[in-house]
Amino acid sequence: MNERLTKVNFSNLDKVIFPKLKITKAQVIEYYIKVAPRLLEVVADRAIVLTRYPDGVDAQGFYAKDMPKGTPSWVRTKTFYSDSAERNVNYIIVNDLDTLIWLANLAAIEIHMPLSRVDAREKPDFVLFDIDPEPPAGFDDAIAVALLLKEKLDQLGLQPYIKTSGKKGFHIVIPIVREYTYGRTREFAHVIGQFLARESEIVVSEFSETKTPNKVFMDYTQNSHGKTMVVPYGLRATPDATASTPLDWKEVNKGLKPESLSLFSVVKREKDPWKGILENRQKLEVR
Repeated sequence: MNERLTKVNFSNLDKVIFPKLKITKAQVIEYYIKVAPRLLEVVADRAIVLTRYPDGVDAQGFYAKDMPKGTPSWVRTKTFYSDSAERNVNYIIVNDLDTLIWLANLAAIEIHMPLSRVDAREKPDFVLFDIDPEPPAGFDDAIAVALLLKEKLDQLGLQPYIKTSGKKGFHIVIPIVREYTYGRTREFAHVIGQFLARESEIVVSEFSETKTPNKVFMDYTQNSHGKTMVVPYGLRATPDATASTPLDWKEVNKGLKPESLSLFSVVKREKDPWKGILENRQKLEVR
């Protein structure tokens, strides 16, 4: 890693962040350098939030919205008033490689983004279907529900995109024109979830059913102001250093293992299934 090519002042590069695999901070930084062209396309101009693990993922991490003390002047930020915190919060905007690897140097292992951009925070440019299996339901059940959802969205004339959550489920998104409110997108996702719940015994779509054993919850509530999803290609704080990985739909089959999509394997993937995703904005006026 040539430190002279970046504005970032690196520190503790030998610090082990993922103890099971002995992955160091330097390797995390290198990972984010490699996926940056794909990640930055989607995350640009969004008020991101972080989960930092300065002592590694086996230790307690912490969630952070506000820029930390000592943030360099070249890091772009945007200030918004937080009702919950009752104060202004300076959110970090990740539009360039230097900012991304500065975050990696802070051990910001997980990077989460809202579904809207800072210039129109109440107008999302994604609808999100968060597919979350509750044990003993597992990843194969999540796959089955993801394929049911795709079939339904195909019938409605919509083109969905999919990525693993990096943990036990999937994020399925539709890029949309920025003319709908969160209320509208949340209602849309909820109605689709209710339809699938009628079609399949394993699907539940109501928030009260979130933790129902052996069901797959289709979480529509993520379509709300202030909610976030982990960025595409973002690492997760798991022992296996898994990543939230965009997939081609033909890859979504039984036998797919989320732990196989990790810091080591994702950078070897030649195709970016989400390339140009924001150039394919769709309307929810389904046909």
